[in-house]
Amino acid sequence: MKKALALILGIFFFCSSFVYAAETYTIDPSHTAVIWHISHFGFSHPTGKWMVSGTILFDEAHPDKSTVEVTIPVNAITTGDPELDKHLNAPLFFDTEKFPTATFVSNKIDLTGKESAKIYGTLTLHGVAKPVTLTVKLNKMGPNPLSHLQSMGLTGSTTIKRSDFGIVALLPGLGDDVTIEIELEANKK
Repeated sequence: MKKALALILGIFFFCSSFVYAAETYTIDPSHTAVIWHISHFGFSHPTGKWMVSGTILFDEAHPDKSTVEVTIPVNAITTGDPELDKHLNAPLFFDTEKFPTATFVSNKIDLTGKESAKIYGTLTLHGVAKPVTLTVKLNKMGPNPLSHLQSMGLTGSTTIKRSDFGIVALLPGLGDDVTIEIELEANKK
């Protein structure tokens, strides 16, 4: 009986190693950024940026089964103007004393082409969780010539309404629609 149980468990663990072949890629925060644009009373579209961290659990055989988890240090915003950064960190906008980070966690990936996908997930920002869809393009996969690590690069985009996340200061003059661009590099460890 013990031998039969050991054999069954051995077969289960041996087979499951082939079923789950996903590998962990760590997002490189020095080469990954979330960049946003918003209408400033119709005169211009100022930009802000966050460097982000996180992981991608990538299944090369079944990319649609991969997952993405990202942490955005909202309190580390950079607009190029320290006074504006301070203003955006205040309670009127991001209120980063209460909400220092945002997160994105994927829950579904639809491949739309050989090197493109829609990534569906939940964005939690300003204490509010909402579904968000990213349109993503795979730029490149392969060994990084500097680190020699297996790496991947992605470009993504989406548009969200800031009012959906309870950030409503100066509406409607200051735009509600926020265009988001993502440039991401991740390395297999």
